[in-house]
Amino acid sequence: MDYDFIIVGAGSSGCVLADRLTETGRHKVLLLEAGGSDLRFWVQVPLGYGRTINDPNVNWMYRAEPDVGLGGAADYWPRGKVLGGSSSINAMVFIRGNPADYDDWAAAGNPGWGWTDVLPVFRGIEDNDGGASDFRGVGGKLHISDVSEQLHPLTRIYLKGAREAGLALNPDLNGPMQEGAGVYQLTTKNGRRMSAARAFLKPARRRENLHVETGALVTRLLIEDGKAVGVEYRQHGGLVAARAGCEVIVAGGSVNSPQLLQLSGIGPGALLQSLGGPIVLDNPNVGEHLQDHLGLNYTYRSRVPTLNGVLRPWWGKLWAGMQYVFARRGPLSLSLNQGGGFFRTSPNLTRPNMQLYMQAISTITARQGSRPIHNPDPFEAFSLGLSSCRPTSRGSIMIRSPNPLVPPKITANAYGTEHDIQEMLAAVKFLRRLAATPSLAAVIEEELAPGPGCQGDADLITDIRARSGTVYHPVGTCGMGPSAGSAVVDARLRVHGVDGLRVVDCSIMPNIVSGNTNAAAIMIGAKGAQMILEDAR
Repeated sequence: MDYDFIIVGAGSSGCVLADRLTETGRHKVLLLEAGGSDLRFWVQVPLGYGRTINDPNVNWMYRAEPDVGLGGAADYWPRGKVLGGSSSINAMVFIRGNPADYDDWAAAGNPGWGWTDVLPVFRGIEDNDGGASDFRGVGGKLHISDVSEQLHPLTRIYLKGAREAGLALNPDLNGPMQEGAGVYQLTTKNGRRMSAARAFLKPARRRENLHVETGALVTRLLIEDGKAVGVEYRQHGGLVAARAGCEVIVAGGSVNSPQLLQLSGIGPGALLQSLGGPIVLDNPNVGEHLQDHLGLNYTYRSRVPTLNGVLRPWWGKLWAGMQYVFARRGPLSLSLNQGGGFFRTSPNLTRPNMQLYMQAISTITARQGSRPIHNPDPFEAFSLGLSSCRPTSRGSIMIRSPNPLVPPKITANAYGTEHDIQEMLAAVKFLRRLAATPSLAAVIEEELAPGPGCQGDADLITDIRARSGTVYHPVGTCGMGPSAGSAVVDARLRVHGVDGLRVVDCSIMPNIVSGNTNAAAIMIGAKGAQMILEDAR
């Protein structure tokens, strides 16, 4: 069957693309998703990500390669395999990133991607509880919730401690200033997850010019005479071909987009040749330049009640369930990441380089493979967490086989530079100063992890490597830039060297944004759709 546009991947960017490209009714669009429906209870319940993080029905459940930077550990990489993609299984924190991040994109030779260019796009997709302002949007399809009235009491104590540690109280972490401590805004509405599928795809599916296929794993792009003309996908045990009259748009995310390009012969020529696959275009940048945020928690036994006492016993689970079912409130209606913020590890830095998370729960005794959020520690405790904002380490994602069912090789190269490990060392020292403030010290009985025996730079670095892990923000594997010598797509997200083909998702980021990446992924989908429609005139 023929379409004007074929979109590969119904994730955070793909759902927005499907909505925007079908709005006028002039274009016939096919949206292909390897996963299934998002109409699942634990997908719709905000705290359900504690279950979906280990559910193969909605999650690719990737493993990275053993990493010397993580003490040899093979890090776990959950990615959404469901309508909405990772926006259907993430922790729902809405952070755009620092304005300077986007100015860096433009300065790298990508016109139209500076902060003043992308801010209107962000505002256009948002419906923010806080009301309209120069920084916030209302009336868009993505609802952004202010959950400050439902905070766990420990979050208020954390905010007091952060001020005592020298951080300003920031009333809007997406406002004019990113630095400081504050309450995270969440992509929820009326106690339900507001994924990209719910916000953008659900209303778009009413349109006759949008056709959605689930359980459809795209195995390769069809390229004729240097132009993408369609796709081949596996569904119900057979192979199906579909053709696009205008463009094929790859929106599979930072793991699956480079994988699909490589399977289709677009990527490092030596790798493709070694695997016996076709070579349509030799571009060694496809799959390279992987960037990710690394996170680490410090855990404290608490003198006051935490969510452990609610979510551990059966009667607590019952009470939380009743609150949710009858009122759409309580712990199940929120993220665990209620409080947080951004800070600099050195006053010489021009913008924050670390992100903070406060979680009124702890999971240090959870066995591997369990669902720790729903089975927290059997004592009252909480965690203070960190993640790096702009790591300098770079990894890669490469296919292992021409077989599309074989997961790609993820080489994260965590803490691959001395800069990154020294930055985290400075950050954990600040975390201990934060925990020692009068407000937090009053509720802390003892540090459980790494524990008071971990002292000195060498011990702290060993602990960092042993307990750090991805916070699920991979980007950059189909990077944007003016030249095929250093990038995969140009500033209009067109793949260098192949006509009729774009990549529109987080993989195009030239450098990672400072903070959670889902907001940026949705913005990229909206801006990409705008460019596609402009070029289709």
